[in-house]
Amino acid sequence: MTILDELAAAARLRVDGAKRNIPLEGMRQTAEAMPKGDAPFHKALSGPELAFICECKKASPSKGVIAPVYPYETIARAYESAGADAISVLTEPTRFLGSEEQLREIASTVKLPCLRKDFTVDAYMIYEAKTLGAAAVLLIVSILEEKQLVDYLALCRELGLSALVEAHSEPEIETALRAGAEIIGVNNRNLHDFTVDTDNSRRLRRLIPPGILFVSESGVKNAEDVQRMREIGADAVLVGETLMRAEDKAAKLRELRGET
Repeated sequence: MTILDELAAAARLRVDGAKRNIPLEGMRQTAEAMPKGDAPFHKALSGPELAFICECKKASPSKGVIAPVYPYETIARAYESAGADAISVLTEPTRFLGSEEQLREIASTVKLPCLRKDFTVDAYMIYEAKTLGAAAVLLIVSILEEKQLVDYLALCRELGLSALVEAHSEPEIETALRAGAEIIGVNNRNLHDFTVDTDNSRRLRRLIPPGILFVSESGVKNAEDVQRMREIGADAVLVGETLMRAEDKAAKLRELRGET
């Protein structure tokens, strides 16, 4: 099994446990009773300038613990004050040391739209994301059947959530487009072996038609990397480890944005 396979299997076990606590019908009713909203995550990435999705994560499978001290609400506020457009919050608990409660608290602390970054393998997780205050969810093409992807995108639209559909290859881009993705993220990190190649965004950018938002994920370390993403026409970059390792996260974000 690859790390991605392990994470997807662990997510299925988490969902089984969550359903024993709150059954699917109860989670669905709670989510559907909430205001639908007006797609703030999609809007945040749709401006004329390159948007920044800034990530809150304590650890990763490839790097281990990144932030031994992890005041995630303070970090989220720092991102907001420095001009972030959206915040990505890891909720995967075993390898990223995230939690649903971290997302709930961050979403209630900042005014920015939040992405629930997890390994979505069940509609339950989409309903759950809505109840936690997320404005978007991550859908990874390589762990979903195309029919699942279609269904999950439809559910997101029903709930007023955006979906960042993540691909890593030409066939996965084609699957995302057939399924009706409106935001496609190209992960420069191969989730099967966790190697990073920022040229992946450049190679796959040409496959994304006008009208579909394009997000470059992972591997952005400096302003030069950001500029390369601007040059290929990215609508947004998702930046995680670079910001999490920075002592002054607000200053680092301003640097990446080209403001210092």
